[in-house]
Amino acid sequence: MVKQLDYHAMHAIFSRFQDAEPEPKGELEHLNAFTLLVAVALSAQATDVGVNKATRALFPIADTPEKMLELGEEGLIAHIKTIGLFRNKAKNVIKLSQILHDHYGGQVPSSRAALQSLPGVGRKTANVVLNMWFGQPSQAVDTHIFRLGNRSGICPGRDVDHVERAIEDNVPAEFQLHAHHWLILHGRYICVARKPKCGICPIRDWCLFEDKTE
Repeated sequence: MVKQLDYHAMHAIFSRFQDAEPEPKGELEHLNAFTLLVAVALSAQATDVGVNKATRALFPIADTPEKMLELGEEGLIAHIKTIGLFRNKAKNVIKLSQILHDHYGGQVPSSRAALQSLPGVGRKTANVVLNMWFGQPSQAVDTHIFRLGNRSGICPGRDVDHVERAIEDNVPAEFQLHAHHWLILHGRYICVARKPKCGICPIRDWCLFEDKTE
């Protein structure tokens, strides 16, 4: 594992990310907190592009827990059957919709513990919702961030929890809100898995990856 970059390097890196994209946005399409929660839950082991294709027709007719319950599990499956693990995901979405209706007045809670208590909602999903909807500086670590963090020295860690903590502990406070979005986008489009695009990388001079490509 590479060492953790120092504060000077981290500030320089995130300043460049900010200059290039001052207000980075997640790529999952949503209409409100509920549809964001559903979209993120559906995105597990699936691509954002695939989820967006499925939800463009779904969300206009099921943008609240109550409408999702009216649609029902089979109705939901008809919309999301192109997404991996769609049957299990449909069961979870219907169950979480029922819980939100019964216990939260149909509203999505702003507590990580409450979110993680919902079926099919793990820490990563909860962190995305807390960050994107509620404006909390929570860090959702996916495969892109885990790879990039360990490859570059930005946020090294042996598992996703350690990488999340490395972001929280080492990214300057002024960049915390958007940190995971910048890292996801960089990992998705520049620091890709098989052959990172080091030749066009804006943080190449700070990155600790030894096997840089041209």
